[in-house]
Amino acid sequence: MSHVTCAVQGGVAQVRLDRPDKLNALTLQILDDLVSTAHLLRRDKSLRAVVIAGAGDAFCAGLDFGSVLKQPAKIVTSFVPRPWRGTNTFQEACWAWRRIPVPVIAAVHGHCLGGGLQIALAADFRIATPDSRWSVLEGKWGIIPDMSGIRSLSELVGIDVAKKLTMTAETVSGKEAHDLGLVTDLDADPLAAAEELVARLVLRSPDQLAATKRLIDRSWTSSPRRTFSRERVEQAFLLAARNTKVAREAALRKTVPEFGPRGR
Repeated sequence: MSHVTCAVQGGVAQVRLDRPDKLNALTLQILDDLVSTAHLLRRDKSLRAVVIAGAGDAFCAGLDFGSVLKQPAKIVTSFVPRPWRGTNTFQEACWAWRRIPVPVIAAVHGHCLGGGLQIALAADFRIATPDSRWSVLEGKWGIIPDMSGIRSLSELVGIDVAKKLTMTAETVSGKEAHDLGLVTDLDADPLAAAEELVARLVLRSPDQLAATKRLIDRSWTSSPRRTFSRERVEQAFLLAARNTKVAREAALRKTVPEFGPRGR
């Protein structure tokens, strides 16, 4: 039985961590399912956005150590990186959402701890309830975040804040996480707020959204020269793309654009 569900309607994928009786704690099977789901969505040219949420009372309470430690052989294979990706299964369960060329939104309520926090940080946007609970919980168990969380933290907060959160494993509220820069927006109903954001995003060209995500993700720590080169490449494609013409004409006529499949 899969504890990750995915339903696509109108180009929007609704992905759910679906193990509510365990606060959506992560098993090795859930990690595999997150990877396969993200890779499947990546190939869908009609996809416009992804919303990730947790069923029940939490987004995700982190790794289910009781379950995972019963499978030592699979831990080893899951820990070995795939050379063609540069990630192992633990890391790819998060980083695969960065590879999807559409906006990914994490709608967070309840616990967002450990591996769950790292999944949320891999999204492009995080909308959370003010009372949600966030923690780089790995420090409590004597380990470090190893599901791409260090890279994500480095993009969102200062080095001192990243060290403090990781070293202390302190729990902060959604409001505090927002103040720190971990959370994009606060809302009492993060799923509804995610849908509102999706409704705005789908009015933009899917090629422009994909180019923006690629350019910013790949250039955030690049040199100016490298960034300028990537800007030129992305813009050259957009200037010739059909969806750019659709966006331009809709803007001039003040109509709702009808975009075709994503070009890249």
